[in-house]
Amino acid sequence: MKAIQFEQYGGPEVLKYIDLDYPKPRDFEVVIKIEAIGVNYADTARREGQYVVDTPLPYVPGSEVAGTVVEVGKDVKGISVGSRVVTLLSSRKATGYAEYTVADGRALIPVPDNVEFSTAVALPLQGLSAYHILKTMGRLEKGETVLIHAAAGGVGTLAVQLAKLFGAGKVIATASTDEKLALAKELGADVLINYTKEGWEKEVLTATNGVGADVALEMAGGDVFRKTLDCLAPFGRLVIYGVASGEQARLYPSSLMAENKSVIGFFLPGIMKKQELYSSSLTELLTYVNDGTLLLKIGGVFPLEKAADVHRLLQSRKTQGKLVLVP
Repeated sequence: MKAIQFEQYGGPEVLKYIDLDYPKPRDFEVVIKIEAIGVNYADTARREGQYVVDTPLPYVPGSEVAGTVVEVGKDVKGISVGSRVVTLLSSRKATGYAEYTVADGRALIPVPDNVEFSTAVALPLQGLSAYHILKTMGRLEKGETVLIHAAAGGVGTLAVQLAKLFGAGKVIATASTDEKLALAKELGADVLINYTKEGWEKEVLTATNGVGADVALEMAGGDVFRKTLDCLAPFGRLVIYGVASGEQARLYPSSLMAENKSVIGFFLPGIMKKQELYSSSLTELLTYVNDGTLLLKIGGVFPLEKAADVHRLLQSRKTQGKLVLVP
């Protein structure tokens, strides 16, 4: 089968389109013929050797896949050959950038017949991230104000909509261009702020009558983290789910005390270890998609062999929505 693999860390050029052996499932696994692959910042961090956990070499990236089950291990229950599924693969041995992969039969979620694979694959990583950042880690309550950075990105577009579904009183969206802000408004954002302009944090405070945001989603790091903390409301929760800038920020814990603020880290594989959180929330998200309540923004669908170009496109920060590879 064809796959994308890298044998050394580096830029997009280290991604090679190669031949690999067809995967062999264990008793509790299935083989999936992959129809769509989600592309994520985690993939680029893996490729650069900058991921939260070690990346063993050689490595086939990609943890987010949707497709059709073509082989079932003897211990797998409730799944048969021909089932349409979406899943997250083990992050350590992902092998999602390929024509076929093996997956844990217990981690499969059925895809409704009227939902395309390229749409369903936009949900596992970024959908679950948006869901649990807001609900599980951010503990969003009805009527609260939510600040969402990179609101036109994969997580951002879903977080804007889910925040509204979960009862947020006001959603403040930031992005780098007017076009991206227009998308955030279309998805339900109440306040639009261009974070490339000096003083954007003051606009957040103005939009909240000087109080600040109750929940903030932050994945850039560096200066964006520091300014986001400054515009957090008393008892506010800042949830970190990435460091896209590559710049770590210094935090003085005592600065949180006076107004009872919290800084919370989010890492999706930790959620994956709690089966009840993973399965129920992904099923809920697919229900929203199926009934039209949740709209998925697909930024582009590309052939698998163009993976290096897609990584360049993602890291250019000029995209909107989800980027998808197809074998």
